[in-house]
Amino acid sequence: MSIFYFIAFLSILFAVLVISAKNPVHSILYLILTFFTFTIQYILLNAQFLAIVNFIVYMGAILVLFLYTLMLINLNKDAEPVKSNMLKIAAVLGGGCFLVVIIASLKALGASQPVVLKNPDLGLVKNLGKVLFGEFLLPFEVSSLLLLSAMVGAVLLATRDKKPVV
Repeated sequence: MSIFYFIAFLSILFAVLVISAKNPVHSILYLILTFFTFTIQYILLNAQFLAIVNFIVYMGAILVLFLYTLMLINLNKDAEPVKSNMLKIAAVLGGGCFLVVIIASLKALGASQPVVLKNPDLGLVKNLGKVLFGEFLLPFEVSSLLLLSAMVGAVLLATRDKKPVV
């Protein structure tokens, strides 16, 4: 249990650092660390498939895309628009409403019994593969064909020769 609380503390710490970082590149690096702690939590919960998907999709693809995008747009202080006082007041009011909702939900929170899994192999990739390639084989293959056709269409649209219009 102490590992869970330590990783949960790190998750919250890195999430706060994502929000409070001044440099957007540092913010994305903290977001990578936050997702990495989530991956560790998934492993502790015996959900290996979610851990692998979180690691590959979020940390491997989406965050790298965010990092490259930030590097390409070249953010600097001169290009940043000045925020009006009305926007700051709306942000404070929104944050206050969110705080009230969090406090109300914590007051309504009761003590619960710990969840005990009846089947310890519930989150394993092997069991998911048996179900996915067994009874859901046709929807899986149809979705893969749809994704393939969307990818081919995107490549064709991107590589089409643009002729000048006179």
